Amino acid sequence: MDYYAGIDVSMEYSSVCVVDGTGKIVREDKVVSEPAALIGWFGSLGLSLARIGLEAGPLSQWLFAGMRNAGLAVELLETRHVRNAFRTMPVKTDRKDARGIAELIRLGWFRPVHCKSMEAQETRAILTARKQVQSKLHDIEMSLRGILRGFGLKVGKTTPKQFDARIRELVAGHPTLEAMAEELLGVHAALLRAFNGFEKRVRAMARQDAKARLLMSTPGVGAIVALIFASAIDDPARFRSSKSVGAHFGMTPKKYQSGETDYTGRISKIGDSSVRTGLYEAAHVMLTRPVKGSALKSWAMRLAKRVGMQKAKVALARKLAVIMHRMLVDGKPFNSAAAAA
Repeated sequence: MDYYAGIDVSMEYSSVCVVDGTGKIVREDKVVSEPAALIGWFGSLGLSLARIGLEAGPLSQWLFAGMRNAGLAVELLETRHVRNAFRTMPVKTDRKDARGIAELIRLGWFRPVHCKSMEAQETRAILTARKQVQSKLHDIEMSLRGILRGFGLKVGKTTPKQFDARIRELVAGHPTLEAMAEELLGVHAALLRAFNGFEKRVRAMARQDAKARLLMSTPGVGAIVALIFASAIDDPARFRSSKSVGAHFGMTPKKYQSGETDYTGRISKIGDSSVRTGLYEAAHVMLTRPVKGSALKSWAMRLAKRVGMQKAKVALARKLAVIMHRMLVDGKPFNSAAAAA
């Protein structure tokens, strides 16, 4: 008889449940959230485990990779599907979640999630850290502007190089403001150094990455967008069709049809939000600046006349996702005529 297991992952200990082919619980336990501990626990059962399931999350990819390398038949489950399946449960506990995941695995009512390679995870880590530093840098600048505005001191338009001098010029002669500005400008300078370091590292990564260099041949796509998209796709072969990439990243309309009701809504916005943001920015650049790829831009501009610029940018972003995936599959640079067709 085959056996199925579900793991509800937590930071310290994970709840594990094993059921047989009829759904009867065979074993339940709490195991340390470490690959070696989970592998040892499953090995001690002496059972033939057909599948092991765990919900996608912060620790899940690490645990998944360790168990997969040990030869266990493990699957990552799509978080939204698991959450919706458990919505009817009146009582939620880690133990019940593990039981529910085991049942989903046994019945096959789950959608597997791709576990990214270590290279893709490292790229995303650098991009996430860069974005975080950029966000905090912006927060410091806005805080300084807001504080000084309360005293009638207007910073106005500045460049990154002029910002420090402009703030010091405004607070000169105000001891309290000088002390405040000195501390915040020190934090600002440290964040700016870190951000510039990330910028250099990201561009070096793009130059060394063959996939990123290929994607950067697309109009409006720079190093950041290319790395975000390449790391999110990771393995182009996991998509059966390039057309499904747009839906995977939440750039296709939602649909609700029941009886006489037939409603088409806005885009679903499921999947990786950073990919949607990057592709939208690339579409914005293509439509608002003089770039190459005039045939594709002409298609989007004709669409904008009918549905508006906002929707045209979203449509162009979706089209870019399909085109860029096909470029990764074929290993060929951007072709304007083929993209427009």
